[in-house]
Amino acid sequence: MVDAFRVADVRRRMPAESDLANTSDVFGLLSDPGRLRLLLALLEGELCVCDLAAATGLSESATSHALRLLRAHRVVAARRSGRMFYYRLDDAHVRMLLDVAVAHAEHTADVHTEEEA
Repeated sequence: MVDAFRVADVRRRMPAESDLANTSDVFGLLSDPGRLRLLLALLEGELCVCDLAAATGLSESATSHALRLLRAHRVVAARRSGRMFYYRLDDAHVRMLLDVAVAHAEHTADVHTEEEA
């Protein structure tokens, strides 16, 4: 039997549809392994496209394409110095999500290693 009071309470707490769509977009951006590697590399600070490509194993073309998408969603920002573009994380919330995701992955790996021993 449906608990109408609990259902109503849950519905009141649900974010607006536009907020759900934005949240889904962020997780979509993070779901691609290449983009995730780029974002994790940027946790260390600002890097140029060629350094990001070398650090992540992506081609410069794939790196530039991913960075354009991340920039369009305001996850990263760029600055130009001569012919070079330097990218940095530009969203504190995404930085926190990355930190939590890495901590979760490390914790999960530790737990599974302990269970297997």
